[in-house]
Amino acid sequence: MRKTCAVDILLSRFASKHLKLLNVTVLLALASWAVPVAAKEVLRVPLSSDIGTFDPDNGFEIGAMSAIDNVYEGLVEYEPGSTRITGRLASSWDISADALTYTFHLRTGVKFHDGTPLDAAAVVTSLERRRDKGLSLSYFLANVAAIKALDSLTVTTVLRRPQSSFLDTLASPWGPKIISPSALRAHAAGDNASSWLNVNAVGTGPFILTEFKPGERYVLTRNDHYWGAKPFFEEVQLPVIADMSQQILQLRQGEIDAVPRNFPLAQIAGLAANLEVTTSPSMNQFDLFVRPGSALDDKEVRDAVRAAVNPALWVEAAFGTYATCSKSIFPTIMLSPTSPDVVATDLEVARSTISRHGKVTLTIGLFSATSNYSRIANLLIAQLARIGVTATASVLPPGAAFSLRQSANAPDLLLTIASPDAAHPDNQANAFYTEKAPLNFYGRTVPEADELINEASPITDVPARNALYEQASRLYIDSGVVIPLIDMRDVVVHARGLKDLGLRPVFPEGNIDFGRVRR
Repeated sequence: MRKTCAVDILLSRFASKHLKLLNVTVLLALASWAVPVAAKEVLRVPLSSDIGTFDPDNGFEIGAMSAIDNVYEGLVEYEPGSTRITGRLASSWDISADALTYTFHLRTGVKFHDGTPLDAAAVVTSLERRRDKGLSLSYFLANVAAIKALDSLTVTTVLRRPQSSFLDTLASPWGPKIISPSALRAHAAGDNASSWLNVNAVGTGPFILTEFKPGERYVLTRNDHYWGAKPFFEEVQLPVIADMSQQILQLRQGEIDAVPRNFPLAQIAGLAANLEVTTSPSMNQFDLFVRPGSALDDKEVRDAVRAAVNPALWVEAAFGTYATCSKSIFPTIMLSPTSPDVVATDLEVARSTISRHGKVTLTIGLFSATSNYSRIANLLIAQLARIGVTATASVLPPGAAFSLRQSANAPDLLLTIASPDAAHPDNQANAFYTEKAPLNFYGRTVPEADELINEASPITDVPARNALYEQASRLYIDSGVVIPLIDMRDVVVHARGLKDLGLRPVFPEGNIDFGRVRR
């Protein structure tokens, strides 16, 4: 009996001791369950249209520029919210006295996503690919005569003639990017790696392209070995959602984090409490390009029409703080003229002019069916009716605006955004207005204005060059080539709490900088 009691006591002590250990283990386990595991920070931003190519040298992508520019990097870039140029892969640069030689000093310790180092030879390889391989964006380096590596971290480019817009050309969102030379060699395949780079990427940027599903979605993953500041988001998901109503619905339901472009401005006042708006200056300038041979060839009629459509009469009521009247053919953040374009506002005089000339009818072609185009078109039609002009508007088929000069049925007026590929006035003029400009929609020429553009092009003194660009602007307007309307701000509607979107005026609207944005 005493033995039995001794055994019971020993068992009791053993159980008590180990029960305490068991309790501690259970408590620790419960505590670990109670501490939440940090969720992956994911940013979800829709694309309104699919990506045609991810090759930075061979496609004029619009909505996907943020993705491309966060996977690849150039030598320089524009600072967010401005047109100031700062270094990216180049920490500094020098310009020769004759303005022909640009010497770039590369950052140290930069690596491509495949682990190979960035050096001057890699820069030369990428710039020569852009310039020499017949790719769609080769024109960016058409003025570059020579590209040389002076040492492992120094590159020079020698221009054929002075070009004051050269750094702007490099800073453009479509400007030259530096691609891993190892990837270019491995996937050359007889087409300079173009086929492979359509759907693959090896850059130096803060994000790595990790998923490419055309028509469905794209995924970028944070580059944890990035040379610069570490991005806040670990992953960026880019679903393709063409329908704007679906984008808005998914934003309201928390399924995406932003509607980056074309959010109907009329709906902004009624945003839910969990949503907010970020705006920034942009170069999205709405203009009316004028067809030769229309009723507007008559200067009196043209002046009357300009008085009726003068945006000073409607811009504030229609767009509030999200747009301002254009001051010239150049977006105001690019060039703010000392003598802005002045438009008459006396509608009685305009009405009398139209009455004297008889019946005037105008057709307006809209480059796009997005809400801002239709909003502006409706306002223009109403304003023209006030002076006795009958106007109608219709959306042009995709791509039709680029062949208007050959079209027998071209509209009298083309309403479009005239947004350049860089922030220098030369880029704007030589994209839309000079004789050989690729987007000179109606093929109109004003030789005196073109001469002023050519004279201004090499000038580095900003006030002196801008004076010439201003004169050219007045000539293009007075000759009836174009009627500038409004400069739109960049407007992004997004989940409350997103900060530092990094919007840049030269980028197409809504291009959030994934490397800077945070929550």
